[in-house]
Amino acid sequence: MATANVSRHEKQNNSTTFEQFLCSSDLSGEIHGQLIFISALNAFLSITAFLGNTWVLIALRKESSLHTPSKVLLGNLATTDLCVGLISEPLYVTLLVTISQEHWNICLYLLDPVIVSSTILCGVSLLTLTAISVDRLLALLLRLNYRQVVTLKRINLVVATCWVVSIVSSSMRFYSDPTISLGYAGIVVPLCLLTSIFCYTKIFVTLRHHHHQVQNQVQQLNQTNQLNIGRYRKAVFTALWLQFTLVACYLPQVIPVALFIHSEPSSSLALAWSYIFTLVFLNSSLNPIIYSWKIEEVRQAVKDTIRQLLCC
Repeated sequence: MATANVSRHEKQNNSTTFEQFLCSSDLSGEIHGQLIFISALNAFLSITAFLGNTWVLIALRKESSLHTPSKVLLGNLATTDLCVGLISEPLYVTLLVTISQEHWNICLYLLDPVIVSSTILCGVSLLTLTAISVDRLLALLLRLNYRQVVTLKRINLVVATCWVVSIVSSSMRFYSDPTISLGYAGIVVPLCLLTSIFCYTKIFVTLRHHHHQVQNQVQQLNQTNQLNIGRYRKAVFTALWLQFTLVACYLPQVIPVALFIHSEPSSSLALAWSYIFTLVFLNSSLNPIIYSWKIEEVRQAVKDTIRQLLCC
């Protein structure tokens, strides 16, 4: 029984042990060169995330054809990506530089801001994408009543809730028992992904059903056109691309987390943590490309903004 208690206590303190290992001379000097490369890569990604999402926010503000609540959700996602490029990545670059230069005291001070800021912003991104999937489903099911139900006030409340939930979950890191934070993430993240899967599955099943209805009963065509199926499909596929990109960038985190819980800290684990953290930040640079690629109005507005800047 005593051995089991010690083992449980060691697992609960693995996070602290790993962080102390990152900021200590136990870290192999052989990976310092790779840390410099990762820091340079993140510096570049920080610039692209900041510039790309700034252009997207300007474009969304100018664009008037998109429904305002939908613009708010897309704007919130772009804002979190902008903050990643403006806050989290510069902090992360500084952390990697301090590790490579062996400034251990500064490293310890930087760890909490890096992890907390990235946890908050990544959490908001995940929750916002889940809200977008629900919004797209409501647009299909409610049809003409959509604008009466999905109002700007309610969407602003949803956005505020996303930020509060993310801030609360990241603050759990400072509790004495780290399993609280891991357990919270273990509930929220799968719940968000399952909600998005359900919404998009329901959307495609409903669209397929509508397609058969239109083929069999031509008189239903006018009612279906009120939803503007073609435009709606584009919005759904844009949201899906954003969702797939987030999952592709975030899913590899499971590997170091599993190793982190069950393995002793090592230089190879620290290097894996560095690369996968970079992959998470890459998502913030990819999203503006998806906006410009899949949303014609945003693409044109971005082109106009860049053209105006070049003229100035």
